[in-house]
Amino acid sequence: MRLMSSCTITSLDFHLTPNTYIFTPQFATQSSAESSPEAFTMAMPYTTLSSGLQVSKLCLGTMTYGEQNSFEDACEQLNVAREEGVNFFDAAEMYPVPQRAETQGRTEEYVGRWLRQSQVPRDRVVLATKATGPSGQMTWIRGGPSSLDGRNIREAIDGSLTRLGTDYIDLYQLHWPDRYVPMFGDTDYDPSCCYSSVCIEEQLEALSIAVKEGKIRNVGVSNETAFGLMEFCRLADQNSSLPRISTIQNAYSLLCRTFDMTLAECCHHQRVGLLAYSPLAMGLLSGKYLSDDGGSSSYRLNKYRGRYAEAECRYSTAKPNVLPAIRAYVKIAQRHNLSPVALAIGFVLRHPLLTSVVMGATRMWQLREILDASRVDLSEEILTEIDVVHELYPNPTP
Repeated sequence: MRLMSSCTITSLDFHLTPNTYIFTPQFATQSSAESSPEAFTMAMPYTTLSSGLQVSKLCLGTMTYGEQNSFEDACEQLNVAREEGVNFFDAAEMYPVPQRAETQGRTEEYVGRWLRQSQVPRDRVVLATKATGPSGQMTWIRGGPSSLDGRNIREAIDGSLTRLGTDYIDLYQLHWPDRYVPMFGDTDYDPSCCYSSVCIEEQLEALSIAVKEGKIRNVGVSNETAFGLMEFCRLADQNSSLPRISTIQNAYSLLCRTFDMTLAECCHHQRVGLLAYSPLAMGLLSGKYLSDDGGSSSYRLNKYRGRYAEAECRYSTAKPNVLPAIRAYVKIAQRHNLSPVALAIGFVLRHPLLTSVVMGATRMWQLREILDASRVDLSEEILTEIDVVHELYPNPTP
């Protein structure tokens, strides 16, 4: 069942309303409801991330910069996205992926170099990045890192500021929890896997110091659970000196709607916005992996097979119902003269709790296709067909 079926959320309508903003290269201005059709077909929807901070409903993810994409590629993407109204850019200290010591931090460096070379005013872009959680594999990042405690958070922030070449980060996120949680394809919580972890209050205290120092302006979480989100909110409510989280960046797509099970209710009542990453399910929803040979060897899941465990665990086409679900969604798109990408992006953009869709591309034509897809408004008929498929193949890539 669709969350948005029983009510109209004004700020999500693609028709211009008092809560939709039109982008110009200089500024985002509020539009009247009486704007012409020509105006709203060109509008990039904007929404509020926090008080006084408007972000585009599309956020350009940059995790391929420095691995699959050169600096020149990155600049071209960033420039085109900005010209199309995107003002929101997401990175992470561990990027690019697949992660390795030789390239770690290169993504943030590319974004920082672009900022300097393009001379884009700093207050015209919204920069988000993330601190790496505990990992026994990435020993080149603070020794693992072994934990996401106060010291590691402070060092991560300072490192990102240096690489980005900026005085502040608009949205600083914890990439994944310090504690054990099932994620990246795992779904069932196993109490025996629980271990001693850094308390959330310590993390918030470190983030609070960074806010007071002017290093970060907003705080978010990523790959978080309903329990974790509520703990972050509860602690901030109990202690006004601690920052309140503004967003949660979790996977959300036609193939993964697990957010709607428990997190949606928490986010609604706690006023935490969803940053939906992997809206194309690592490219699966484009349909490019449906060929008998599994697609070109240049496609990410094929190119990095064996080197990208997080993606392979979640997006393997060998998992039950993955390919049948993709075929069914592609057929819906074909019946309605849409590209599979337009169907997938249009679906996520309709979510009533959405702040922004974090999308990425390795080639310019892919980026342009996603930008074009953001202008598609799916009909009720299409949404009903999507729900039928979801009931048949629920969340094959959780």
